[in-house]
Amino acid sequence: MVIGVVNESNSLEQRVALVPAVVPSLTKSALKVVVQRNAGQEAGFSDSLFAEQGVQMVANKAEVLQSADIIAQVRPLENSASQDDHLRSGQVLVGLLNPYSAPLTVARLASQGVTSFALELLPRISRAQPMDALTSMATISGYKAVLLAASVHNRMFPMMMTAAGTITPARVLVIGVGVAGLQAIATARRLGASVQAYDVRPVVKEQVESLGAKFVELKLETNEAEAAGGYAKAMGEDFYRRQRELMKKVVSENEIIITTAAIPGKKAPILVTEDMVQAMPSGSVIIDLAAEAGGNCELTKPGETATVGKVTIVGPLNLPSTVPYHASMMYARNIASFVLNLVKDGKLDINFDDQIIREALVTHKGEVVNAQLKNLS
Repeated sequence: MVIGVVNESNSLEQRVALVPAVVPSLTKSALKVVVQRNAGQEAGFSDSLFAEQGVQMVANKAEVLQSADIIAQVRPLENSASQDDHLRSGQVLVGLLNPYSAPLTVARLASQGVTSFALELLPRISRAQPMDALTSMATISGYKAVLLAASVHNRMFPMMMTAAGTITPARVLVIGVGVAGLQAIATARRLGASVQAYDVRPVVKEQVESLGAKFVELKLETNEAEAAGGYAKAMGEDFYRRQRELMKKVVSENEIIITTAAIPGKKAPILVTEDMVQAMPSGSVIIDLAAEAGGNCELTKPGETATVGKVTIVGPLNLPSTVPYHASMMYARNIASFVLNLVKDGKLDINFDDQIIREALVTHKGEVVNAQLKNLS
């Protein structure tokens, strides 16, 4: 079988789906690897590095799509109409498909007979951890969010004893303590900031405190705040209204807010209102990691940096792509682990008894087969 990698459809995407280091694990399993020239260039992986691992380098995307049984990409459904025309029935597509936001594209893949897998839909089980691209990319987003905040903020992060007196540490609040939130906490603490964190799930308090941050506790009923797999659960509007009322004081006490709260398949909840922003100290910064899902801040403009009064609000899109070398390394390991679970003895084995395969599968044999997505197509 042949696994192929092409240049990403979005010209701003710098990651690549496979890197030279994972090729040996694939070839040992009787897989041949074909890569479009310059596919890894932006991420720091030259064609010669791929060739040293026995990868066949081809001139254009059409050649890869024609020869490959499995296509691995990072975000294949972005600007992908021309690529879809080349995909053939029975071909396998693996990547971050963002299927909830692209129901028409998913339907088109089904009509073409493409078998597609969305890594976002992987079950949260221990066996799937090596394939968990969401966790890998969230780690990078949390890290980069803090660096972005530090570059925009008009003050330094750590406490310093200087000849000119003592500089107090920056005050950081992280809202949403998933993987991105935990990495943001750890990074802000490494830079010397004083960090607080809030999440609707009280069970994360121990994790927050283990990183040296203070967990913010609000007087809210949160017994049903955690969904299956450890994700935060969407709550009712009354809950969010009361939450916002209690959060205003906490937000006003911090100079940097990093929001990470997202609900899979739904618009991000508004957690930081215009009133809260106006109450923040002059020079404050908000980094909204939920910008791609609409944003946790009421004033966020996805993909833009906005100045509202005395506060700078950044709505970054695709932060992992801004650290393309390590993001590609991590993602490639996720892809390789998934593909090796999908291929047995050099042949495709779509085993519906395997929870990983069953839940990540989106389209197969001309149909949208994923139960969560059928009603969206």
